[in-house]
Amino acid sequence: MPSPRRLLLVNGPNLNLLGVREPEVYGTETLADVESLVQRTAADAGYELRAVQSNHEGVLIDAIHAARTDCAGIIINPGGLTHTSVVLRDALAGVALPVAEVHISDVMAREPFRHHSYVADVAVVHVIGRGVAGYGEATRALLATLDD
Repeated sequence: MPSPRRLLLVNGPNLNLLGVREPEVYGTETLADVESLVQRTAADAGYELRAVQSNHEGVLIDAIHAARTDCAGIIINPGGLTHTSVVLRDALAGVALPVAEVHISDVMAREPFRHHSYVADVAVVHVIGRGVAGYGEATRALLATLDD
């Protein structure tokens, strides 16, 4: 059976407010802009994209679990769950797909509680503090790991 030619894009809590929430930190581009960028980047490499955003941890975990059957990799910005959610980390580890972790802001230059990522050890790609453009970088880097 050929490998799936689909990626899952996961955006966590509050990322639905991109463009209006703290534009001095997150910029003015919207979640739709993010999804469009990743879709175009994936399509350039012959991949489809499924995108999910939720403010509910269980919805994100269900989407990650579903990806194990029809996705080749996951791009994720867990939002605040980065620093709090062991179960989200375990879901990513459990599906055994390559993961790209992306953050719009430089979390290491922010409040100390943002310095730890539960996702970091299960991700093969980390793009931090590159703005919305970081999603494109993370997608390309993840795709490069799939070609290896």
